[in-house]
Amino acid sequence: MLRLHSFTPKVARLGVAACGLAALAACGDNGISGPTLDLSLSRVAGFDPLKAALVQARDEANGGFNLDMWAAVVDRNGLVVAVVFTGATSTDQWPGSRVIAAQKANTANAFSLPHLALSTANLYAATQPGGTLFGLQEANPTNEEVAYGGDAADYGTRKDFMVGKRIGGTNVFGGGLPLYDAEGTLVGGLGVSGDASCADHNIAWKMRYNLQLDHVPAGVADGGKDDNIIYDITNGVSASGFGHPECSAAATSIGNALPTTHPIGH
Repeated sequence: MLRLHSFTPKVARLGVAACGLAALAACGDNGISGPTLDLSLSRVAGFDPLKAALVQARDEANGGFNLDMWAAVVDRNGLVVAVVFTGATSTDQWPGSRVIAAQKANTANAFSLPHLALSTANLYAATQPGGTLFGLQEANPTNEEVAYGGDAADYGTRKDFMVGKRIGGTNVFGGGLPLYDAEGTLVGGLGVSGDASCADHNIAWKMRYNLQLDHVPAGVADGGKDDNIIYDITNGVSASGFGHPECSAAATSIGNALPTTHPIGH
């Protein structure tokens, strides 16, 4: 005759604990039922490709101060794919720009669509007082535990604490661009920080070009063709509603020429 084991309070407690751990795992960014990091994007815009693209773009004239830079990529789920810098150490560029780069990547991804690309530069005018998107910069707050967790010695390396986690954050000046693959699929966002915001945008555009993730379907700039920075603010008013302040004559000239020097969808 078969004999059933008795169901003791201790067994019950262990069962509840196991279920609790399972639930926590399922709720995490990389849990069993939650989103996981896009490994295909990691191969295209992971640590090595991203760093190479950033170094190449930063070494060109961009109208800024020629400073060392940070860059970050998030996938379409908002999970950080990679974080890199150009200097010899993580303090050769502004330490605060690490998080700003990730915020820009998150913003460009979060506010772009499969059929419409918006750069962070495109959001500047509309988010100013009286603008149609005023207050957007307070939306989707940065996850501070993700931004500042882990060992600072790992920041900007393959072991950066942000990788594989949601950073959140909303940033509304130049340096963030959505990423579209060769099929025109929106796969994530790129953020660059470390110089004047106009130079950040120029570097990000060139990086996206270098990564061949610039198959932009449409935007609010250049007659609706792309998401380039727009310099049309006069007396504090943007003619298009998507304008960005000028930083320098050189940055403006380089930025306006980007669709010609580094055309989208190449």
